[in-house]
Amino acid sequence: MAQRFVEDFKRFFLRGLAAMLPALLTLMIIIYVLTFVEKYVGAYVDRLVQWVVVQAICLREGKALTFAGDKAVWWLIKDGEDAVWDRYYLWMIGFVLAFVLIYVFGRFIASFLGRGFWRMIERSIFRLPVVKGIYPSIKQVTDFLLAERKMEFSRVVAVEYPRKGIWSVGLVTSEGMRTLQDAIGDDLVTVFVPSSPTPVTGYTITVRRREVVDLPMNIDDALRFTVSGGVIMPSGQTLSRREIRRIRRGMFPQRQENKETTA
Repeated sequence: MAQRFVEDFKRFFLRGLAAMLPALLTLMIIIYVLTFVEKYVGAYVDRLVQWVVVQAICLREGKALTFAGDKAVWWLIKDGEDAVWDRYYLWMIGFVLAFVLIYVFGRFIASFLGRGFWRMIERSIFRLPVVKGIYPSIKQVTDFLLAERKMEFSRVVAVEYPRKGIWSVGLVTSEGMRTLQDAIGDDLVTVFVPSSPTPVTGYTITVRRREVVDLPMNIDDALRFTVSGGVIMPSGQTLSRREIRRIRRGMFPQRQENKETTA
């Protein structure tokens, strides 16, 4: 009885955890991003805004403009129990301006001058002893998730990779390169083969079009299949026990092309 209770508890606990984790992880990521912006950008912008407010008040009252400003005024803004800064949620100014600054930085990076400037900085980063081993991997992931030009997949296929007899699920990204097609004299396609359990990495291969098998599934099904290591089968692709027994006996279903030829 106790063993059955433990098994039931484990099964339903894992089921509940699997249902809750996607929502919880999504919420955690959103909170982390907002906290990151507030802590590492918004807090410093907030201090700058406070300093500007202090200087404006001092200027209005005809007092000397120093970095610290008037202590009484600074206490009113920042440290008092009924401080104006906290009472009216003025700290949100720095939080909002942090997003505005990130937007401005993105516009700058998109410009001709900004792209060259950022490439120069990244080349310097790639030369740093420890950072060069970490930064490129993080950049690959962030570029994949946040880049404006997403990788476009036309369909899901199966291809014999990394050798004959081993089939991998891949995503067709484009036609083959012109030079390669001219040299081989055949129709080629470029296929991205995602790796498990992180499909953001993988291998890009070029194969003959006739050597790929189109699979009746969408991109999401293919990615779920890859992430789960083949545990989550696309709908309609799971074999019944009867079909498995027939296949193991060598009784394969007749191909569609054979049916058409017979007809």
